[in-house]
Amino acid sequence: MFNYIYNSSLITKIIPTLPRLLEKSLIDCETLLDLGCGPSSPIGKINHNAFTTGVDGFEPYIDEARSNATHNVYYCGNVLDMEFDENSFDVVILIDVIEHLIEEDAIKILVLASKWAKKKVIVNTPNGFVKQHALDGNPLQEHLSGWPNSKMKSMGFTTRGLAGLKFLRQEVDHDSMSGSMLNSIKLYPKSFWFLVAAFSQIFTYRAAQFSFSLFCVKEID
Repeated sequence: MFNYIYNSSLITKIIPTLPRLLEKSLIDCETLLDLGCGPSSPIGKINHNAFTTGVDGFEPYIDEARSNATHNVYYCGNVLDMEFDENSFDVVILIDVIEHLIEEDAIKILVLASKWAKKKVIVNTPNGFVKQHALDGNPLQEHLSGWPNSKMKSMGFTTRGLAGLKFLRQEVDHDSMSGSMLNSIKLYPKSFWFLVAAFSQIFTYRAAQFSFSLFCVKEID
């Protein structure tokens, strides 16, 4: 229920959310590469006109993404092993990806993303290190690095804060990506503090250093 309410059209008009920011960012994009697309990328749930390519290293996720018809084309493999021509896509996105890589590999893929993108690179990631174990039987889901607001800005990204105030959230306490949004709320009653976290996004949107999650955009010159 909370997932549905949070993503409703009414709420997204009031609160800056990931789907809302993605839609705005993709208005001028006709081709899109989604690295680490997972089984249910937000790309499949928003309005856009881009021809999309999804890449993921976990085959069951690719199979599920195909069944959900989230993208036009799919590749299964390590994102670091992908080969695309320079300026192949208007935009390259990495939604909850770089935190699953060691820092050295994450920087490599960000460099590649900037090479493959004509217009912009979009990254969504927790603000700093947030512990997470493997989910869905997928070892790639473990978090291996942290990306605070200051680090993303130092790499040329413009950042916005999502998911509300950071101190209200914690490591998820379930074993599947499809769990309720309440699972990451630290305080009880969780339903109340979820609402506090949701509406605090109005503040953290422009004060990203206090947010739990970061929406980062780098424009390609």
